[in-house]
Formats: sequence, structure tokens, C-alpha cells
Amino acid sequence: MKRHSMFVSVVLVATVLVAAACEDQKAPMSKGKNTSTQTSVVVIGSEIEGVYLARAAVDEGLSVTILDPRDAPGGQLIQGQMQFLDEPVDGQHHSLLQGRVKDLFVKYKKGEIRKASEFEQNYNSLIKGIALESGITIVNVERVKDAGTSSQKIKSITYRTRDGVEKTITANYWVENTDFSALASQLELERIPGIETVFGGTKDYMAASMMMKFRQVDWEKFQAETNRLTKKEIEDKFGSTSTVTDTFTWGFGKVGSTYKPSSKDVFLRGLNTINQRDGEVLINALLLFNVDPSDKGSIQRALDLGKSETKQILPHLRKELPGWEQAEINGFPDYLYIRDYNRYQTEYVLQASDLMSGKMFWDNVSIGGYPIDLQGTAGHTWGQHTGTPDKYGMPLRSFIPKGYANVILAGKNVGASAVAYGSARIQPNTSLAAEVIGILLGKLKGDQDLTRLSEAEMKDIHVYLKKKYMINLSDVSGENKLKNLSEDEIKSLIWGNWYSLS
Repeated sequence: MKRHSMFVSVVLVATVLVAAACEDQKAPMSKGKNTSTQTSVVVIGSEIEGVYLARAAVDEGLSVTILDPRDAPGGQLIQGQMQFLDEPVDGQHHSLLQGRVKDLFVKYKKGEIRKASEFEQNYNSLIKGIALESGITIVNVERVKDAGTSSQKIKSITYRTRDGVEKTITANYWVENTDFSALASQLELERIPGIETVFGGTKDYMAASMMMKFRQVDWEKFQAETNRLTKKEIEDKFGSTSTVTDTFTWGFGKVGSTYKPSSKDVFLRGLNTINQRDGEVLINALLLFNVDPSDKGSIQRALDLGKSETKQILPHLRKELPGWEQAEINGFPDYLYIRDYNRYQTEYVLQASDLMSGKMFWDNVSIGGYPIDLQGTAGHTWGQHTGTPDKYGMPLRSFIPKGYANVILAGKNVGASAVAYGSARIQPNTSLAAEVIGILLGKLKGDQDLTRLSEAEMKDIHVYLKKKYMINLSDVSGENKLKNLSEDEIKSLIWGNWYSLS
């Protein structure tokens, strides 16, 4: 990898003091003298995707520090217990899983990882040996111009600890890994238009969810009594495509539609249910609207609403579902599943046409797949299915904010249009990307801007990934499902007006 010229020392100081952990919470007063540290990579936030990046970078020889604005690590997977895992498959139903996330899914499907404690154990194995500090507040971001280019770099970040101690950290690379743009929101980036471009209205986001936990469910009875019904009986009682396997359910839209919510800020959709063993189950179905993940007050109000709504949903499930007659609430998660928030322009923004045409890129860092699933909003509660890709590439450029040479966007911060985001956002897609980027950073050793990677250099990285990690990103092709569409029809797809393209 070639070295580039040193960036100039003229500082563009981002002096806006912000409470990045939440807009309505003031940071504690600083205590003691500022201390400074140096590391190779700083990851802001502890969502699982960025943790895969951190683990890969450490394994490739880099030093990594995770600074988490949340009070406890793990984000949606651990604190929100969003543990109904969706597996991306191609048009022939072949799994697209690769890398460490594949290991998680293998154990998940075998039933070895189902309960919250088992997910925590897996998560802790990833962060073992990596410096992690929770409860921090970003105070200042110091930016510098890159010599000879129009790009910028982050040079250092000053943050305040939970105890009010002010610290400054410098690094070669910086990773946005929160669900509320704690770092990216301070970089003067242009927001990618959100779900309002599809459903209309002003600035809007797909619903958050609160996971519902139950125990004393007779899964065998649930499965047997559902599966003895004819297809028409299942459709009449539960809704079309309603299915119960040994492990999962999906469908059950009529169970959701016959429930009357307590307010306009909550909605029960179809039931995605996972059998956690021993009569314990977890359901992803309770949508919460108008949640601002940057505001702790908004999060707490949504958590309170979700808890009270779960209590009201329980008798509905007991009545509607066989085997649920003795079901009880099995506690509540400490956090929410945040699907969607502000995302910002990247060097390349994925479009629905990229996904549906099976487009691959010279700088692939993931092979993605999954239906384009646009979850509901307060004004469009049932959401929308826009199409089912075969498989598609996800380029490094979609994880680099426009105009920045040493910043990476991990996980749900991926650069994708509102429509493409319905598929690209799925955790395995961006988990693979994050792990690959962590490996890439290890190979660069801090010597090169991400925006200056050449096709030849990326080809070498792909060879290395395949040889050492059995991750294949270059020898892949996806079916073009747009080949028979007109230009106007493709434009309709891009803007979310083309329904159920299979």
C-alpha cells in the first residue's frame, strides 16, 4: 500500500459543544485535568456491527478503543434484545452469510444461542481485550484538511466521561457506530432523504420496536394446532403466509390487525417470533412511532409505552394463539430496536436499482441480500414491500462519509437511499461489511486514506480475504431483475413506487 503526503496542520475546529449522547441532557461538569491518548481506531458506539470491525482490526494488529455514548454496551442486540435474527439468502435460497456473523447464525439456528445471556456471552467474546468506555459525551471534534485534496480528516475528539473527566483521544481512523449519529451529526454532512420520500410528509423515520418477552408458552401445541389447519383456515384465522416451525413464526398479520392499540404512537404488526427454548419466546412486532434516539427522554417514554402495551397485548395473544393460554410476561428489555434515523451522504449512495439489478462493485466489502422491507411510520403503519433482490454488492464507498478520508460509517449508518435502506440495513449485511473494513484497516496500518484506495489495491485485499478468512467478495454475480423494465419503471422503483417486484 503506498503512503500519501502528510496532511497539513491547519485545523478546522468543530467548536460546537454538543451533548452527543442526547440532545436534552447536559454533560456533567469537567473534573480534573484533560488527559490525552493515542490509538489506531476509535469506534463511537457499541452496536454489534462496529464491534465486528473492532475485533477484526485488533486481530490484524491495530489498537482500538470503543467510546460508547450509551450507559451500557451492546445496543439493539444486547440492550434492546433484538434477537430475532434475519438471514439474508439469494434467489435460490442459498445463505449469504460470511465471516464472524455466520458463526453467530450457525449457533443461533442450532439453538445454542437463543437466550439473552447466550447473546451476551457471544458479544463479550468479541470485545474481550478491547478498551471500552460507556457513558461518554462528545465535547469537541477537531478536523484537519488533507493536503492536496478537498477531503477532511478527524484529528482528535475531546469527550467527557461519565464521571465528568475530560479526555482527548487521537487516532488514524474513526468509526460512527451509534444508532443516533453521535459522531456523523457533527461533521456538517448532508442528510440522505428519509422514508418521507416514499410515504410522503416531512422528515420521518421507520418505526422503532420494543421486543416482547414471554414465558410459559407451549410451543409444541402452538406448532401442532396451527399446522393441522388447512391453508385457507390458516389464512382466515391468522393471515396469509402465517407459519410456525420448530424455531420461528412469521406472518400472523391478522393477530396484529385485530388488536386495538392504546394510542397512535404504537402498533402491533405481524408476529416474528423466536422459540428461545424452555417455553420462552421473543416477539418482534410492537412498533413505536415518533421515537428520537438522540433524546433520552424520548427513549424512556417509548420504553414506558412499550411496557404498558405489552401488558395489554398479552391477553390478546392468550386468546388468539393456541399454546399461549398460560403465557406470562418474561421481563422487558432495557432499550429499543432503532431501525432508522438520520443518515448522511456517502461517497456512493446505494439505490434500489443497484440492489434489484444485482450490481457488484470493485470495492465490495459485503455481499448483501434481503427483501426491500420498508417498515411503517405513524402515517403509514403497515409499511411496504418494494422488491426482493437476488444478491448485490455493498461498496466501501457506501461506508465513507462524503468528503472525509479517515471516517467510517458502520451498521445502520450505511449510505443507502430510503428505499435501498429497507434491505441494506439488515444486520448481517452490514456486519460483514464492518468486519471486512476492520481487516482492511489492519492491512493499511494507518498509512493510507480510505478514499485513495485503487482498484488494484482492493483486488489484493479481496484475495487476502478469500485466502485467510474464506470471505468471497469478488467472484460473485447477482441476477438482474430489472432487465425487462423500462427507464420510467426503474425510476419508480428507486422512489419506492414499484410494489412487490420479486
